[in-house]
Amino acid sequence: MTVAYPRKLRNKMSARDILTRVVGDRQIHLITLNRYRYNEQRSCKDLTNLIETLNGKPRELVQDLSHHVADEARHAYWLTDLLVELDADIDTPPGMSYINEFERLIDEPHNMEDAVIDAIAAINVTEKRGCEFFSAHIHALKQAPQTEENIKIRTTIEKIFPEEAGHVRWGNRWLAKIAAQSPEKRAKVEQAKRKYIAIEHAAYECGMDILAGAELRRLNNLLEITKTMTVWEQTTYLMEKLPQTLFDPQLQLTRIDLAQRAWKRSPQDFMDKFIPMFLQGMN
Repeated sequence: MTVAYPRKLRNKMSARDILTRVVGDRQIHLITLNRYRYNEQRSCKDLTNLIETLNGKPRELVQDLSHHVADEARHAYWLTDLLVELDADIDTPPGMSYINEFERLIDEPHNMEDAVIDAIAAINVTEKRGCEFFSAHIHALKQAPQTEENIKIRTTIEKIFPEEAGHVRWGNRWLAKIAAQSPEKRAKVEQAKRKYIAIEHAAYECGMDILAGAELRRLNNLLEITKTMTVWEQTTYLMEKLPQTLFDPQLQLTRIDLAQRAWKRSPQDFMDKFIPMFLQGMN
């Protein structure tokens, strides 16, 4: 069966590369922790919606999803308590939203069977990305100065990481279980995994890439998603998703916000570092 591994940002920066830089800047570090908190909190809502859609069937899946909700809620309150203790923000994080973009790129399933397969495939790829980032974050914190704050952050993430890894194993088991039922279901599982690997990467890059040329990279990622679909699905999907992919006002607002933050912190660094970094996106 297809195995999904999270891809690097723009095929260059690994999670370890990113988190090493994040840990070295307290402001960005706290924003990143708040993003974790927000994502865990939002997962509770999305998983609950899925449980309600399933309406009690299959019973095993609903039971597992209920346990999953409890785990995500626990992670959210651990991170909330941590951020409050650090006197950091616990509002909606600034910038592009990975979750919102992921949901925007999803298309409606044709029936309940497809909906179940799609939901598990989607959960599986997002949990893998979470595990990648938590592992990289722990590694970066071990290399960083062992301040009281960094130790508190690492302790919290080390509590969350094993449970997230358990969610990945859970998703792998469910997808394998469904695929084993028939050749037709195996084909559906394989197609769903390929599709959600492409969707997850597109959403991840959207949330991380605001550099010059990001619009064209988004278009390329959108085309990669359509390659996982049948020919008659491709045109409809592309026409529906293309406008916001190329003309997203949130991307421009995020660029302006980050430029203003960089200018306020250091006009010299804005000219010497931010502008060259932004223009690197055209390479």
